[in-house]
Amino acid sequence: MKIGELTGDKGRTTGHQAVDGVIDHELSASPQNYELWLHYQNDWTPGLRNEIESYISETGHLDEQQTELLYDKYFNSSRFSAHVAQTGAKLASELTAALQALNQAGHRTEEFSGHLDDAAEKLEQSSLSPDKILEIVSKLSSATQQMSEQNAELTKKLEESSSEISDLREHLQTIRTEALTDALTGVANRKQFDNMLRFRTHEARNLGYPLTLAICDIDHFKSFNDTWGHQTGDQVIRFVAATLERLALKDHLVARYGGEEFAIIMPRVTAEEACGILERMRKAIEVKKLKRKSTGDSLGNVTMSFGAAELNDEDSCSTLIRRSDEQLYAAKRAGRNQVSVELQKETRAA
Repeated sequence: MKIGELTGDKGRTTGHQAVDGVIDHELSASPQNYELWLHYQNDWTPGLRNEIESYISETGHLDEQQTELLYDKYFNSSRFSAHVAQTGAKLASELTAALQALNQAGHRTEEFSGHLDDAAEKLEQSSLSPDKILEIVSKLSSATQQMSEQNAELTKKLEESSSEISDLREHLQTIRTEALTDALTGVANRKQFDNMLRFRTHEARNLGYPLTLAICDIDHFKSFNDTWGHQTGDQVIRFVAATLERLALKDHLVARYGGEEFAIIMPRVTAEEACGILERMRKAIEVKKLKRKSTGDSLGNVTMSFGAAELNDEDSCSTLIRRSDEQLYAAKRAGRNQVSVELQKETRAA
């Protein structure tokens, strides 16, 4: 049984079990969480059940951040591959049609060339009567007209193929963007963050410029969600993402790291310089008076804690993330709503 086959008593029972699972783990009532739980409890997706049970065994529960990562891992990537395969097949079909049209045009060109050679040979004969010359010219005119029409048809076919190929290229770009974008906020998702951090780390080492990673999250967000509900919580997450992206520098990447947590990759910026940028972000979020969209009720203010560390010579991506995370927890231990940055103790190698 698959999702599309959830009918009758068995379907209702399976659906209720998925709802119960989402509620028991205090997860948001999102379509993604229900789909994830259906696949988990029915073991429809290889590897998913083992990974969820292993995580629950280690932590005692399944949180929103982990479900987002699992959904992205098991569903988004496979759908992206399916879209790419489908679009690639369409592209191949269009190219085949274009090549066939060109081959047909080649045969027609050879045929037309034969008509021209035949006419030239006959016209070289001095004994031709006016009627014979008229007949040759008429045939040549007819062949020329036919060739012109066929060329116009070829041009139209090639233009249609070119337009279709252009549309397919745009579709592929859209698929790629969606695969690397967080659906709720529109900023980069975890997959794009991982890719970009590897790239920026390699680039910083090769070119000798600084790289700082910041990790931040919304203070007391669980309490906020419990008070106002997940939909209003999503509204706040979108506001935070938009604020971070607006105040980030042009070549910096803001990513939703998971749940209410964000990461900012900051190339060509030292930890000390990052402190000023992050402080502006913190203040912009702190002073905003939030209102509930549906009712206009005042939500008060939200605050964020920030932690940042600069890439050093011994760092891997994972150790840079760990050191940034440590600074985030230092900011929380110090009272939240602040920026904690690990300043370099040694001069960075040029």
